[in-house]
Amino acid sequence: QVQFVESGGGLVQPGGSLRLSCVASTNIFSIITMGWYRQAPGKQRELVAHITGGGSTNVADSVKGRFTISRDNAKNTVYLQMNSLKPEDTANYYCNSYVPADSWGQGTQVTVSS
Repeated sequence: QVQFVESGGGLVQPGGSLRLSCVASTNIFSIITMGWYRQAPGKQRELVAHITGGGSTNVADSVKGRFTISRDNAKNTVYLQMNSLKPEDTANYYCNSYVPADSWGQGTQVTVSS
């Protein structure tokens, strides 16, 4: 069963930046379309960005121009660079495959507050 370990979250002021990382334990990582998701308290989990094995990307309108997704297939790792953070970006961030596997990691908490 694939496992995901997210890291890189924290407390940041509005306008700040963070880079999230996620390591996936699968030997077919390079061909999996990966996604970053987030869930704020009281809200449903939403897809923020995704990236194909070949590197094509797509991001949600709410983060377009601020967030960038990338991957390193040699390290089984997907990244989310988050710039110009806003309070509404506060959430627990998770990675998973674009068609989510049943198992989810613990996520990494991002809090944007002054």
